[in-house]
Amino acid sequence: MTQELTIGPIPYWHIDAFSAAPFGGNQAAVMVLDEWLPDETLINIGAENNFAETAFLVRDKTGEADWELRWFTPTSEIRLCGHATLASGHMLLTRDAHDKSRERVTFRTRQSGILEVRCAGEGYEVALPAIATEQGEWDEAARLLGGEPQKMQRNALGYNLFLYENEAAIRALEPDFRGLDALGDELFVCTAPGRDTDIVSRVFVPAYGIDEDPVTGGAHAVLTPFWAAKLGRESFTAFQASKRGGSLSCRIDGERVWLAGPCVTVVKGEFYL
Repeated sequence: MTQELTIGPIPYWHIDAFSAAPFGGNQAAVMVLDEWLPDETLINIGAENNFAETAFLVRDKTGEADWELRWFTPTSEIRLCGHATLASGHMLLTRDAHDKSRERVTFRTRQSGILEVRCAGEGYEVALPAIATEQGEWDEAARLLGGEPQKMQRNALGYNLFLYENEAAIRALEPDFRGLDALGDELFVCTAPGRDTDIVSRVFVPAYGIDEDPVTGGAHAVLTPFWAAKLGRESFTAFQASKRGGSLSCRIDGERVWLAGPCVTVVKGEFYL
């Protein structure tokens, strides 16, 4: 049965994150609410938008941050989303560009702490928690992903990192998405040294309704500490080799990672319930 709501128009932005031009990077919907709607309604809106993530913002009343932030895929709420956080910061900082003192915005999240977006050159950078992984084995997942991963790391949060020999191996992957979906709420990050950037990756999240994510900030919160240690330096360049593709600059800073890139607003309008 369809839920009947009497809610006025919701401000809506469609933003391509980690891209300087439309049709690249990762799409995010950003929506500003007066107060939180029922979770069922937020999930339905995420499904209606049908982007990798829809970001919902409500003014934070605790004083800990400027805004509360939650993210929804087409099927469920998730604990962390980097590209939709970057898109939310882009929207707010662009909207408030008349305030020359406003160069950063903070977000209080339910499972990932306080996040921050700030202006950086021609774009923005987002601070996310650095997510550690440990050496592991998962032969079934490796078989379903394909290719010949050289190393596998994972953690209890459902992040699984597979290291391949080179960029060609990453681009050649043709995963069994239905098989990966059956493994549960897991995120699969495949990575290798890049040709034109320091590293390259592809990210698969079929359990959350996203077979291949275009550009994944949360995955780079895992990739940054892994590659910073492997490369022996704090910063490096990255490219996510999805069909849309997206470039990032990655930097480790203690317990946080900073991911930098541009955003572009594609649509601004109102969402009606």
